[in-house]
Amino acid sequence: MAQGKHRGGNLGGARNAKVKVKSARGRKLSSKLWLERQLNDPYVAEAQRRGFRSRAAFKILELDERFGFLRRGQTVVDLGAAPGGWSQIAAERVAVGRPKGGRVVAIDLLEMEPLNGVEILCGDFTDPDVPAAVRAASGGHVDVVMSDMAASATGHQKTDHLRIIGLCEAALDFAEDVLAADGCFIAKVFQGGSERELLTRLKGRFRSVRHAKPPASRSESSETYVVAMGFRPAAPPEEGLSPSH
Repeated sequence: MAQGKHRGGNLGGARNAKVKVKSARGRKLSSKLWLERQLNDPYVAEAQRRGFRSRAAFKILELDERFGFLRRGQTVVDLGAAPGGWSQIAAERVAVGRPKGGRVVAIDLLEMEPLNGVEILCGDFTDPDVPAAVRAASGGHVDVVMSDMAASATGHQKTDHLRIIGLCEAALDFAEDVLAADGCFIAKVFQGGSERELLTRLKGRFRSVRHAKPPASRSESSETYVVAMGFRPAAPPEEGLSPSH
């Protein structure tokens, strides 16, 4: 796949005859509507055509085309990576397996099909031992931490918003532990008003913090992405002083 030759583009305006899904015994209305949406989604069709593992690949592709945080030679960590759409784009953009190429480390609780050149770690990224494993897999230098994770929905909007913010904060904890100076953090959040503390924290550790909703995000979804660039590592405590002083 010659990813560098593809542009993300806004496929949302494609005009095709819509597919209607017939009701079937045992199929819930929500399942019928989901299937119908998938069959009529131009990003799903284009992802299949290009060999992308998911339509979500277009989200990171579009974000990178706007902000330019993925470059040849970088080391990228993809949290909650399965099925691998974001890792797939990152591997191409940082030139994994090519001269002066970079590395991609994918982490997920779920098993993930092998992806050429990508180091896959199956486990919980919040496990205290995982950052050390990532450093070992990445050569000790991480330039980008990215996350398209979303907490399981409860159906209660306020609760779901708080859960996704909590997940994003956990991803930021991880990023602060492994990122090199001037690194980047990209993560999914949902609009809802409870992310003020998260944004304050991000602005204290990164030179630039921006919000963006890529064209591949469905218009009815409240998801958006935070793109934080220019990581500033915490200064080590002065010799002879404890971190609390």
